Amino acid sequence: MHIQHNISLKNYNTFGIDVNARQFISITSVADLKSVYSAERKASKFILGGGSNMLLTKDIEALVLHINLKGKHIISQTEDHVLVKASAGENWHEFVLWTLENNFGGLENLSLIPGNVGTSPIQNIGAYGVELKDTFHSCDALNLETLKIETFTNSDCNFGYRNSIFKEEAKGQYIILSVVFNLTTKNHVLHTKYGAINSELERLNITKPTIQDVSKAVISIRQSKLPDPKDIGNSGSFFKNPIITKEAFSRLERNFPNAPHYVVSDKNIKVPAGWLIETSGFKGKTFGNYGVHKKQALVLVNYGGASGHDILKLSKLIQDTVLRLFDISIEAEVNII
Repeated sequence: MHIQHNISLKNYNTFGIDVNARQFISITSVADLKSVYSAERKASKFILGGGSNMLLTKDIEALVLHINLKGKHIISQTEDHVLVKASAGENWHEFVLWTLENNFGGLENLSLIPGNVGTSPIQNIGAYGVELKDTFHSCDALNLETLKIETFTNSDCNFGYRNSIFKEEAKGQYIILSVVFNLTTKNHVLHTKYGAINSELERLNITKPTIQDVSKAVISIRQSKLPDPKDIGNSGSFFKNPIITKEAFSRLERNFPNAPHYVVSDKNIKVPAGWLIETSGFKGKTFGNYGVHKKQALVLVNYGGASGHDILKLSKLIQDTVLRLFDISIEAEVNII
């Protein structure tokens, strides 16, 4: 275990923001993680995973712990289901592809989401009608006070829309070490109605899709709309889709009869934040070396050299404009550091 000093985090966050870490440690074992917390109990610490769901606006003075735990394997398997375990430092998309190679179903709609396995439960990541909670079985997490490993079941995590116990009452108290998923081995349930998945399958001339076909369709859709962070700095969807009351939607619908929406419950409606932002005139708009992506208004981008403050300033401008035009508040999905 080696402490590095004054390390640039540009390659450790998908926005490509160039800030420095005063001290940096790559954590490759649970023993190393416990050792750091035992030896540096009083030191302020910053936990870094895949760097895909954050906007860095300043240098990190705390000790940066890059969670780089690796490994994935089958725990148990029946005729219909399988439990698979992946360590926190595994790349999310590569893990999804591994499940598909083994014909394990459940994660195909979550293909190509940036980030690592360990941060997926924190955000309850989701896409195209599927959320992590749908296949989440449990996770092991290190209690940072006791340095003991605790297991959280699905119900323990209090999953909500892009939310979990790890963003609320247990925030900052645990580090997720590994996640177990309950996946199908046959009779896979396909979710193809949300978004453009069916249209993409038709374009690919696929009439009887497999889980692999659904993944290919999702990847194709995402690649057509979303920039690769390796080419253009971004964190995927920057904002959550707002959920509003039916009364609020009725007011919106009077001015915008064709407003897209999804029924969440008897009382609530989800409105795509991307539509709100695009209708506000931000899609494709640039501000020097940063802006809003030309194909997806939900994605704020760093074309190179922008600061975290630049992106943050743009996000607040978008939020203020959407609130003024639609009387709807949109929240950032990424963590502002």
